[in-house]
Amino acid sequence: MFRIGVDVGGTFTDLVAVDEVGAVTIAKSASTPQDPSIGVMDGLGLLASTLGRDLGALLAETDRIVHGTTVATNALLERKGAKTGMLTTEGHRDVIEMREGLKDDRYNLRMPPPVPLVPRARRLGVRERMRFDGTVETRLDRTSLERAVRMLAKGGVESVAVCYLHSYRDARHEQATRQALERLMPGAYVTLSSEILPQIKEYERFGTTVVNAYVGPALSRYLEKLGQRLRSGGYHGEVLIMQSHGGVAPIVESVRLAAGAVLSGPAGGIAGSRYCARLIGEGNLITFDMGGTSTDIALLHGVEPQLTGDKAIGVSKVALPAIDIHTLGAGGGSIAHVDAGGILHVGPESAGADPGPAAYAKGGTQATVTDANIALGLLDPKNFLGGRTRLDAAAALRAVERVGLALGVDPVTAAEGIHRVVDTNMAEGIRLVSVRRGADPRRFALLAFGGAAGLHITGVARMLEITRVVVPRVAAVLSAWGMLATDLRHEMVRTHVGEAHRVGAAELRRLFGQLEADGRKRLGVFGGPIAIRRSVDMRYGEQIFEIQVPLDGVDLSAPDAMERVVERFHRRHEELYTYSAPDQDVVLVNARVAVVGVLPTLPAEPTREVGGAVRPARRRRAWLGAWVDVPVYDLDHLAPGAELKGPAIFESATTTVVVRDGERAGVTPHGWLDVRIG
Repeated sequence: MFRIGVDVGGTFTDLVAVDEVGAVTIAKSASTPQDPSIGVMDGLGLLASTLGRDLGALLAETDRIVHGTTVATNALLERKGAKTGMLTTEGHRDVIEMREGLKDDRYNLRMPPPVPLVPRARRLGVRERMRFDGTVETRLDRTSLERAVRMLAKGGVESVAVCYLHSYRDARHEQATRQALERLMPGAYVTLSSEILPQIKEYERFGTTVVNAYVGPALSRYLEKLGQRLRSGGYHGEVLIMQSHGGVAPIVESVRLAAGAVLSGPAGGIAGSRYCARLIGEGNLITFDMGGTSTDIALLHGVEPQLTGDKAIGVSKVALPAIDIHTLGAGGGSIAHVDAGGILHVGPESAGADPGPAAYAKGGTQATVTDANIALGLLDPKNFLGGRTRLDAAAALRAVERVGLALGVDPVTAAEGIHRVVDTNMAEGIRLVSVRRGADPRRFALLAFGGAAGLHITGVARMLEITRVVVPRVAAVLSAWGMLATDLRHEMVRTHVGEAHRVGAAELRRLFGQLEADGRKRLGVFGGPIAIRRSVDMRYGEQIFEIQVPLDGVDLSAPDAMERVVERFHRRHEELYTYSAPDQDVVLVNARVAVVGVLPTLPAEPTREVGGAVRPARRRRAWLGAWVDVPVYDLDHLAPGAELKGPAIFESATTTVVVRDGERAGVTPHGWLDVRIG
């Protein structure tokens, strides 16, 4: 039987099939933004062909498909979500517009405020009021509610976000509102803030609920369409959707909590990175995922990524737990342009899959990073996607020449400039997730994946003085591969504000017990092992923000339980901000529980026998500061244990890795490249 991972990116759809012994088969198909399910089915067809089967036979032999999708992300970033309405406590409809009272660029006096996803005319107040302690100040006025619902229905609204004050303490008004919506607006997609994010802070809760309502219908339609295509193809197994927190969830849960999938694809890369970290015995990694449209960067400490509840996707706040991933508009399709002052810029605009770089010969004329790499001889236009697609080297060179004319330099210098600018942008992105958070990148290894990463990774590493770079054999599709190494996961949260010792261990145990019961109920009938992970959000008394503190290993029934919890908070605060204040009161804000249904582990890719000398398959001229005759090795047939000096180029059907002079590439037992940089 097979397990298949699918990652839909902006340019390509990546697919990975893994059998019982861990053998990996990969495929790439062009993404189809108008209907991503078409690209998925095209990719499944290519995967079947590679395995020597027809599509029906492959799907019949598959028992699990794990899917990372950009549908929710794109709907949010491109503002192509549902026509959404919002019902809120009377007098509070402007919370999502006032936000937190800060500008993204506080010194830019001319900066316009971001346009909210729901215009003011569709944000309607309802007469009701719940107090902070869960008592009712004003009962829900049914007349006021029905009037607001009928106005939304008359306005053609297809999705409704219900956001009442303090509903995280008592959700009865929101639940009654859902009943009214089901009666008066049948078929509407309804999102309650008390179900999406039952925690304190109105802006975060309201904003996340609005995002969920905005992207939910689009994700629902897409998953329904994908399910129909898969069933028509002969697949009757389960489909799990990758979530932003690094776990997976069934389709029904993913549709209900659509905002939890806005970082679906990148989270798959982190899941794969965790698995890679165990295979190579390196717990501290900087993950570097460079695709056609963007580059995603994250930090793994002790194999585990950091979770955050403070993610901004475009101008929208999503406060659901998500892996802390920094995304840059830097990819193979990033467009190079020269501004009026003669300065070269690369990205964030991307040529995407259509028309794509000039070399794709699909109508694109602007120079991209891919075009520059072709002009430099780093990328072989005859071996793109294993020769299935031939790139137009002449078109790439013409596009780069136009950039050169604008800069007043020759095409090779322009191409090298494009390459260096995008490397610099990505190195700065790594500094953002490491140096600015107190981590020295020189103490980490770089894990490179994504179709374009191998062309740039050693240059980026040199800029940061990083001495080790690892490139898995499945680098081009690692996000799809990593999705098969995930577990079912549900994140539960409940607010309980109070000084830590006054709350006490007994109350904390009660809260955790309730959250665990809710999570197990949401997990449903699950026959495998279940892991429970507990944490709390805490702060010093005078602070206005809190930090998450893991409580793994803390016995809450011990006499000194709360002292240990508080001590963990002090220690975590010092790790993050280099100081702690043990003499100050510590306030508990939220209790969190992750209920994890542990799925069967991904079989390790079979190791290879150590071979003899490795000889290059061919040679070609490439620009590495000067034109050099570089040996080109077949990445899929390297002998484990081999040590190869740079300069060298390693190629497979889906990726190219450039190793420069002074660098040494070792081959691991799995056939991966382990590059040491002097």
